[in-house]
Parts: sequence; structure tokens; C-alpha cells
Amino acid sequence: MSASAAEPAIVARRGRPLSWALALPLAWVALVVFLAITADWIGLPDPAAQELILRRKPPSAEFLLGTDNLGRDMLSRIIYGGRTSLIVGICAPFFGFLIGGAIGMSAGYFRGKVDLLAVGFIDILLAFPTLVLALTFVAYLGQSLFNVTLALGILSIPAAARVSRANTLAWANRDFVLAARTIGASNWRILTREILPNVLPAMFAFWLVAVSVIIVAEGALSFLGLGIPAPQPSWGGMIADGREALDVAPHTALIPAAVMFLTVLSLNFLGDMVRNLVDPRRSAL
Repeated sequence: MSASAAEPAIVARRGRPLSWALALPLAWVALVVFLAITADWIGLPDPAAQELILRRKPPSAEFLLGTDNLGRDMLSRIIYGGRTSLIVGICAPFFGFLIGGAIGMSAGYFRGKVDLLAVGFIDILLAFPTLVLALTFVAYLGQSLFNVTLALGILSIPAAARVSRANTLAWANRDFVLAARTIGASNWRILTREILPNVLPAMFAFWLVAVSVIIVAEGALSFLGLGIPAPQPSWGGMIADGREALDVAPHTALIPAAVMFLTVLSLNFLGDMVRNLVDPRRSAL
């Protein structure tokens, strides 16, 4: 069989697993986003309403996912907690990528002293243990949704800067960029019109992975008691509350942990898919 005839067969064999690998995580993420957006309109119980007589009820027809240590409906708290995790997971990397992307593109385009200063700044931030630095920021700023998002956004700047710098270096000497310089285009125009559109796909692929990392980081902060303050639900806070009753009511910790796991896994799969699409060399390996 010739190479040209074998290639469609390989594509056909890969097509079905690829479609399932894309459809399942996409469906899960879409479900989580949809429920988080429509939580106020689908008739859920108040996620903060306590009913001690109903505490630690197992999943049943009345309570689909059971109740927690204070008798609060687990399904309602997981959906509202998903809203919290998505707000932090989307906004924090966006802030980090906005600042870090600008730093990385400037470093990769101008080179020289700009690159030296940017790389030094990135290395300084990367030298600190991420979780310790996040705990320090939140402890100093105070516990709130905004402060947690800001702290995690600052921590996402170095990774975003490295990704944007690496991709800018790959595009800065291409023929169309050199042609734009030759006709007298300004640096701002070259960065925004020529380089940025080519850097954005790789940044978006990495952003999907960063969202999953930030969700885990927010859960870790909540688990350690420095995340989103009560009574606002979050997946990490639910896991922290449920660990005290693992022996008698394991669903109070295992269900939110499973939801977080599936969400993070799905985002990682989607990030890998997008990265393979924007980088043909990686997808061919």
C-alpha cells in the first residue's frame, strides 16, 4: 500500500477516538457552564439554607446528591460552587494573560534590555512557591472573591509571559513582519496586527489549561481556609467541610471532589486538543 493510500486510513482510525475525546469533555464543560449561569432560574434550594435535622443525608430522590454537615442541599451548593470556581478560573487567567501576554510579546519582539528585564521579572516570580505566595497574597488582602481572583491572576502572569514570549520569538522574524517593517509600520501596528493574531491561538490553548490549574488552586486555598469565605459555596470549601465526616458521610467530600476532577480533566483535554490544532508539529507526534 502506498503512503498516500495509507494516510487516509490512519486519519479514519484516529477520527472516531478524537471525536469522542472532544465531545465528552466539551459536553461536560458546557453542562457546568450552563448550570452555573442558570442557577438562579432553575429553582434550586438556597445553597446557604441550613436544616440540621437533615444533615448528612445520603443521595436520594429528595436530595439527588444528599446534604452536607449542616443539612444544606449538595446539588445546589455544587452548582453555585461551580459558578464561583468558573468566575475565579476564567477571570484570574484572563487578568494574568492580559498582563503577562503584553510583557512576553514586548520581550520577544524588542529583545535586548526589554527581554532581559522581562525574563528576570518572570524568573523572580517563578522562584517563589506558588501556593505559599497565593496564601500570602490572600492573607494580606483579605478573603473575598475579588481578592482570591486577583491573587491567582498575579500568579498566572509568569506562565502567560513565557508562552507569549516564546510564540512571539517564533513569529517576529517571519517575512510578513519584515515586510511590515520595510514599509514603515509602527511597532504597535506590527505587534497588534501581525504578531498578536498568530500568538492568540497558542495563548488560548494554554489559557484552557490555566483555567483548570486556577480552579485547583482556588480549591486548595479554600481547603486551607483562605479561599472564598462562607457562606458562599466553592468546591474546595465543600471538600474541606466534608473531610470531617468521611467515615460517616463520604459523599459530602467525594462528590465535590469528583465534580472538580471531571471539570479539570475536561479542560485539560480541550486545551490539548486546541494545542494540537494550532501546532501541527505537536499533533503529528
